[in-house]
This record gives sequence, structure tokens and C-alpha cells, in this order.
Amino acid sequence: MRRMHFSHGSKEEPEINLIPFIDVLLVVLIFLMLSTTYSKFTEMQLRLPVADVDAQRDYPKEVIVGVSADGRYSINKTVLPERSVEAVAEALGAAANGGKDSVVIISADASTAHQSVITVMEAARRAGLMQITFATQSAAGAGR
Repeated sequence: MRRMHFSHGSKEEPEINLIPFIDVLLVVLIFLMLSTTYSKFTEMQLRLPVADVDAQRDYPKEVIVGVSADGRYSINKTVLPERSVEAVAEALGAAANGGKDSVVIISADASTAHQSVITVMEAARRAGLMQITFATQSAAGAGR
């Protein structure tokens, strides 16, 4: 009986040449570096949102929170003596006639610090008032 001997090819692992791949990546990188424009934003211009409203809606369950430029708070036109989150949350809870269905309307000055508005939002969350909206000025009043 004859046995057939098959030769098992070489035991070497196939070699992948990475040099062309690296060359292509470098060309793409150089292209992106040359074609990208860089610009510096030194100042960001912001304006308050403007809304054209024919008739103001009257919510019986609304709580209007005013935030002045220096960070003072007023709830339904009553100025709060304290500026802490706890004090604002307590006043919001007391002013919410509709309970948890009350709508909190934040009316902040254009130059109010961001943190002051965040404080009102956190106080509303602590008071259980989840419906929050922001007051805007009409397009006619925007030029003033």
C-alpha cells in the first residue's frame, strides 16, 4: 500500500505590510490639517428670546419668579430677603396655589448670572414644581 505525503506549506505566518496604510493615514491627516480653518471666539453675543404674542395667557396656577441683575429674587412681585435655594424653594411652595400643577415662569434680567436662574430651577424641583417656562419680551419691546 502506498502512502501519499502531502507537503504542508511553510509554517511562516503571513506578514501584513503596514507602511502603505500609514502613508495613506498621514496624507489624510495632512489634508485635514491644511483644510481646517481655525477661528477664535473672543466674545459671544447673546440676546433674550423674542416671542410675538397677541394676547397674554392668564394662568390661575402660575408662579412668576423675577430675578434681578444683581441676583435678588421676587415671587409674584414679593421680594425675598434671602437668596438661598432653600428659601426660594420654601417661598415657591407657599406661592403655588395649584399645588404640583402650578407653572413656574422665570422672568430674568438680561444680565442676570446663570447661577441665579439655575438656583430658581433647583428650588422649583425641590418644591415639586416640574412645569417651568421662561418669560420673553415681545418683538416690539426688544429694541428698547
